[in-house]
Formats: sequence, structure tokens, C-alpha cells
Amino acid sequence: MSGAGMPLKSRIERFLVERRGLGFSARGDACTLRSLARHLHETGHCGALTLEVMADWARRDSHGSTDPATWARRLKRLRTFVRWLQQFEPDTEVPDDTIFGRMSERKAPHIYSEQELIDLLAGARRLGPAGSLRGVVFETLFGLIASTGLRIGEALSLKNADVDLKTGMLTARQTKFGKCRQVPVHPSTLDALRRYRSQRDLAGDSYDEDSAFFVNSRGRLRGRPLGDRQVHRVFAGLRRQLGWPNRGAHHAARIHDLRHTFVVRRIVQWQANNVDIDEAMLSLSTYVGHAMVTNTYWYLSAVPELMALAAARFESFVSQAEVPDA
Repeated sequence: MSGAGMPLKSRIERFLVERRGLGFSARGDACTLRSLARHLHETGHCGALTLEVMADWARRDSHGSTDPATWARRLKRLRTFVRWLQQFEPDTEVPDDTIFGRMSERKAPHIYSEQELIDLLAGARRLGPAGSLRGVVFETLFGLIASTGLRIGEALSLKNADVDLKTGMLTARQTKFGKCRQVPVHPSTLDALRRYRSQRDLAGDSYDEDSAFFVNSRGRLRGRPLGDRQVHRVFAGLRRQLGWPNRGAHHAARIHDLRHTFVVRRIVQWQANNVDIDEAMLSLSTYVGHAMVTNTYWYLSAVPELMALAAARFESFVSQAEVPDA
């Protein structure tokens, strides 16, 4: 029980229904809150949700993490729910940053060089076995993410009907915030998508419009959607093979850094062409599916390549504004 009223498990399900009704994707909330409910059941907890109880749950990360920042992130995911729960159970407490300390800032990503991107796609193209579609599947997947900034989950969730090979428009449905968005692609990206679709279909499998666009190419999984773990495993193998130096603050270069690289390269190109960044940022934020434009502006202060460009432009502005001594 979460208190004298409805069991916590029932409260959670009601909360998730309300969130979905408001248009939010509740998948992440569902995993987190059901994990909390299991913990309370296993520990035999009764009564109000207190900071002590939630902190105990946060420390029991499924990966066995000993990092307080990880625990803080887990606690933060409870806040929306416990604030909602307070209307029914006023004794519910809301966790803040004082329990495990303030979470660390977002880590700087690895920004791929042009050569690293070329080598990644070439390495993916060579994936065996010989004669299979495996190479073209991964080359096209990684190339699409690099050229559009799609999240890996968005790319893997694409169905045939979501990839318009006539107009060059993608429909990203499984977005981070549960909203669909249209993603136009460059003509060169469209050509690559057409080649992949043609090779995939010529391989002899039949796919309807509801089938996944990116599929497994061999064995018992042939024709089934590519899985997230499988893609990360293949990427890790290519990363080891190519031996990139890690220029980010994470443990190594990641697939998600292809998305970061897309954003950074676009801003760099705008700056080189003297485009008004403030006017262009909203369109970029919309294109990549950021919930707030401030998430896009973050790159200007967190990525060395952009910080250097911004500093150079500022110095140029200051020198032009200086008035010689009379």
C-alpha cells in the first residue's frame, strides 16, 4: 500500500493512463514506477512514500551502480509522479537535489571528423558474411543517423510506410517525447535509402508497408526488425576496429554522438556562411525533435568546436566595435 487509500500499483497505472491521455509517451515512466512498486513489495513497505524509501530504491540500480549521480537521476524520474500522488496522499515526500547532490552537467559528446564518418560507413559496408545484406543494412542505418540526426530508437522504429522514397520525407513516430515529426532528407541520403530498399527487396523477402524498414538479414531473425542491443554490439566492434581517439567525456564514442555531430556540423556551416544563428536555431531544434530550443543552444557552450567559433566571432565583433583614441 502507498497509504490508507488505493494501492501504489493502482495509483501508478492510473497516473500512466493520465499521462498517455495528455499525449506523453509513458514508456520510461512505466519502467521506473513499476520498478519502484516491485521494490516496495519486496521490502514489505507500507505507508507513505518517504525520501528514505525512495533513496533506498534509487541505490539499487539494476546495473549495481555506485555513482551518486546515477542514483540522483533515478530519483529525478520519480518527481512528476510523486507530485501527482500528493493530491491523494499529502504525506508523500518529493525528492530534491540535496539527497545525493546535484546531478552533473551533460557530458560533452565525441564529435566525429569527416574521415571518421567515412571510415565508419566503409567498415559497416564490409561486414560479413560475404553476399549478405548485413553490410548495406548497417551502412545505411549509420549513414541515416549521421545525415539526419535521428535518435537510434527513431531510426530503428521506422516502418516502410514511414520512409517516402518519392518525396524524401521520413515520419519519425517513436520519438523521445511521444510526438510524430516529419524529417526531410538530403537528395544524397534519399539515394542511399532507395539503394538499400532495392537491395533488400531483391534479396527475396516480402515486406508490407507495416514492416520494419531496417531488418535482420540472416538466420532465424531474417526479416525481423533490428534490435537496439544488436546495433550497439555491431557499432562497438567497428569502434574497436577503427581505433578512434575518444574526444568526448563519455567512456567512448557512441552511436548517439552521430546525432550530436549532425547538430554541430550544421551550426558550424551556418557560422561559416554568416547565417543568423538565433534565427536558425528554432528550425534546427524542430528538425531534430528537441522539446525546447534551449536544448539546442546547449551545444554552443558545451562543444569545443562551437565554443572556439563563438569566441572568434566575439573577438571580431569587439575589434570592430573599438573606437581608436582621439
